[in-house]
Amino acid sequence: MPTVMHDGGHVHFNRAGSGPGLVMVHGTGGDAASNYGHLVQNFTDIRTVITPDYAGSGETTDPGGDLTLDLLIEQVAAAFPEGGPADLVGFSLGAMVAAGVAARHPELVRRLVLIAGWTHAGDPRLRLGLRTWARLADTDPESFAAYAPLVGYSPAFVSGLGEDGLKAAMAGDPPPGTVRQIELDLRTDIRDLLPSITAPTLVIGCTQDHLVPVGHARALHAALPGSRYAELDSGHVVLHERPEEVTALIRDFVTNE
Repeated sequence: MPTVMHDGGHVHFNRAGSGPGLVMVHGTGGDAASNYGHLVQNFTDIRTVITPDYAGSGETTDPGGDLTLDLLIEQVAAAFPEGGPADLVGFSLGAMVAAGVAARHPELVRRLVLIAGWTHAGDPRLRLGLRTWARLADTDPESFAAYAPLVGYSPAFVSGLGEDGLKAAMAGDPPPGTVRQIELDLRTDIRDLLPSITAPTLVIGCTQDHLVPVGHARALHAALPGSRYAELDSGHVVLHERPEEVTALIRDFVTNE
């Protein structure tokens, strides 16, 4: 896996395909492989796809202590390909990181896609869901594993997995940085960054999102004048629940001027 240095630590990322850059930023409790591994091949015919891990996930250096959005922004920015601006996709916490990269480093970002994101965690329901997720990750791995599909996917999708599929969806341990990433979800407020975003932007909301209700994606779109908006009939983890539709929206947005 390639690496770059940022602030004395390594940032690990994967690279595949050819052409202009497409950087894809993962969400809380995941990493580049778990969020995007199945999607990368959908873009390698038109883009050089870069999928970085930020602190708390994969092998990227984690300095310890409280995570900051600034750290994750700069880690992702360090992984951008050379040779001109790239398209940038962010999912969940990755949407907040991607918005920060576009605001702080406008020269890097050609087009921006924000999936299942939010502007701040002032909503008591959102805070309750995130705090419960963090507590389970910290104290009760079995309940944590069950919580993920319950709030991450739509009811019909979970039912359609069947018993074996559900067991597979619940398998594996969360990345070691999951709790601190959730704590960052709770602290971060990107409303002051949004006016600095100049890249054409597509916001994607998920109508059956029980972790970050779709009203937050709608508010993110409203805070970005001129942005485009799309909704998919999906739970929060739309990258796995509706991969074909997400692929189509991203490809259309980054290839059509």
